[in-house]
Amino acid sequence: MESPAVFKFKDKVLDLSRPKLMGVLNITPDSFSDGGCFQTIETALGHAQRLTIEGADVLDIGAESTRPGHTPLNAEEEISRLTPILQQISTSTHLPISVDTYKAKTAEAALNLGADIINDIWGLNSAPEMANMVGYHGAGIIIMHNRVEKDENVDILADMIAYFEIALEKAHEARLPKTNIMLDPGIGFGKTHVQNLDALKAVKKLKTYFKLPLLVGASRKSFINLIHESNVSQRLAGTLTAHLNALKQGADMLRVHDVADHAQALAVEYALRQNNE
Repeated sequence: MESPAVFKFKDKVLDLSRPKLMGVLNITPDSFSDGGCFQTIETALGHAQRLTIEGADVLDIGAESTRPGHTPLNAEEEISRLTPILQQISTSTHLPISVDTYKAKTAEAALNLGADIINDIWGLNSAPEMANMVGYHGAGIIIMHNRVEKDENVDILADMIAYFEIALEKAHEARLPKTNIMLDPGIGFGKTHVQNLDALKAVKKLKTYFKLPLLVGASRKSFINLIHESNVSQRLAGTLTAHLNALKQGADMLRVHDVADHAQALAVEYALRQNNE
């Protein structure tokens, strides 16, 4: 049985017969890559429009940095930062909107403001009411694997499988349809360098096991620097290599900062795939 060929949310359907791109819009002062760049309504709208023109299929808005060592926000602060920008973007774009949050209160506010998808870095394991909240709104959910602490002795594939099984049981109890669920191995979250590489190499195994779509987000992340010394702005080649490898394993969507470059790479990859069939 193949994974669903679509990802559904509210009244929208995203066709996954070809890989999709999720463009990153961080409206934070402290994100690892572009913190402070898009905090105003004007700059956020401008970047959303740019991501759209460059070929994004989904916009992913984050109002709280989740980089290692980040300063957590409470839900009220997160909602306050998110609301004015999400209000404007939701009425000015035709693209589905994902909101990056693990707080049910923020998720509820975002869904009421026009968001379609909740991108939960704690995979329904942080807020007990998150699954029911998403189900009530008919939204999509991205369930990401995470760990509180790194442990080099952990078998990361086994850990991801156990983690996702718990999250999917919660989704089932909340009557979330499988077509509304996407998994994310969580590159850079609670993993050692070796475990990040193992997680990237496990995409095919995860798809085969769970029969669900997978999102991969390796964009500009620090594991690339550990392979080849580079600052954040110098990691496009490494990002593309990791993402193209994930596509070959069956990844359905890539979460990226550099949309135009990825759109070109995906177009060439798809053309070559068609030529080989």
